[in-house]
Amino acid sequence: MNNKQIIFKKRPSGVPQSDTWQLENNEVPELEEGEILIQHHYISLDPAMRGWMNDTKSYIPPIAIDDVMRAGSIGKVIKNNGNPKFEIGDVVTSWGGVQQYAITNGDGWYKVDTRLAPMPMYIGTLGMPGMTAYFGITEVGKIKEGDIVLVSGAAGAVGSIVGQIAKIKGCKVIGIAGGKEKCDYVVNELGFDDAIDYKSENIYSALKEKCPKGIDVYFDNVGGLILNAALSKLRMHARVVICGAISQYNNKSKIDGPSNYLSLLVTRSTMQGMVVMDYAKDYGKAAMQMGKWMQEGKLKSREDIYEGIENFQETYHRLFSGDKNGKLVLKVIED
Repeated sequence: MNNKQIIFKKRPSGVPQSDTWQLENNEVPELEEGEILIQHHYISLDPAMRGWMNDTKSYIPPIAIDDVMRAGSIGKVIKNNGNPKFEIGDVVTSWGGVQQYAITNGDGWYKVDTRLAPMPMYIGTLGMPGMTAYFGITEVGKIKEGDIVLVSGAAGAVGSIVGQIAKIKGCKVIGIAGGKEKCDYVVNELGFDDAIDYKSENIYSALKEKCPKGIDVYFDNVGGLILNAALSKLRMHARVVICGAISQYNNKSKIDGPSNYLSLLVTRSTMQGMVVMDYAKDYGKAAMQMGKWMQEGKLKSREDIYEGIENFQETYHRLFSGDKNGKLVLKVIED
């Protein structure tokens, strides 16, 4: 049995190029005592992958050269050499990497029930992106009924969930997204109150028009100019949640940070970073709540699925080109 794997070969400067990864086809080794073999069905593609390639201090160690490219994954147990925690046929999810098969002793892998939701949803709304949105807006953003909430990357895997949770909690929600189609999606399908198209609108003028009273919570997925603009609209005691900075990840020069951070002082506001792993012990509780909202029709999920591990690089670039709708997923099982 052979395993197609995406191997990380070179740390990129700016946008990853064709020499960043190498597709290899390696033999699957025999299982040692206590190990299981997982056949991956889907791989999660997330903007955070770009940061993991840098050899810099972060919340997680960088990917080592010649390692399998790090990624969330979901698949089925197809072999078991004496591991009592799993059975053949179990659907499991963890950080299996961009490959067709993964061997593990089971630590850090979790069983999920595909009778309740399809596999891709467990690496999207009911996986890391959904957990990020849930804890980011409730625990760090500390939303309360009546808050005015601004979300960047509003049509993406995290931002789309953030805005919907804020609406469920009784907030007014304005999303920032790129292009009319995405802005229409967050308003007409997800129920946001309004949207700003950063590609065709002046962000400062749009914020003045659509957030005339300012904002109580800004959930930031993009950084750069949009973060700077949002800081100019903070109300007293506002909360800024720093989840990501996708506009800055491929910079070859220094990161473009906020120049008007003194808005935080004037409005007595806070700006706090969040990493979803800090809330791991409560993932189950969050998943149950979001699952309930989905059953009630209050929370919608969209997965944008592409096929073929050979197409990893092309699919990865969709994260930054904006050529995607919802959670980006790569199907790697061969039918």
